[in-house]
Amino acid sequence: MTHIQQATANDVPTLLPLVATYWRFEGIADFEQERAAAQLTRLFTNPELGAGWIAFVDGLAVGYLLAVHVFSLEHLGLTAEIDELFVHSSQRGKGIGGKLLQNAETECVRRGCTNIALQLSRNNDSAREFYHRLGYAPRSGYELLDKRLETC
Repeated sequence: MTHIQQATANDVPTLLPLVATYWRFEGIADFEQERAAAQLTRLFTNPELGAGWIAFVDGLAVGYLLAVHVFSLEHLGLTAEIDELFVHSSQRGKGIGGKLLQNAETECVRRGCTNIALQLSRNNDSAREFYHRLGYAPRSGYELLDKRLETC
């Protein structure tokens, strides 16, 4: 049986192995468990930053979603960005990702968000199809640019 729950700081140890697996899957470098744990705790203890959800199947954590808040004048208020959505490969195709998104979207609406967005690897066609089925679409005329800032 699948169960989705909003994550709390107590769930960080449960999430870390899933985050590490997701980062390997996406080729995201520099996973540091202690730093990731600190940032997850920061997110879950500061609701103004966003929220997270964990998917369990028969009591085993198999997926998660992190949504962060961004203020946007263009979108006239608080928006959300799906920062990470991951479902373990053994559990894909069972509706878990859709349930995670549904929970996140419902909570984002409750919090007053006017828009929700996400980033997607150019090579992840199965995820693209998944998001398109759920109503997500490219924003015509726009592309994402980013720059890493030096931290103290």
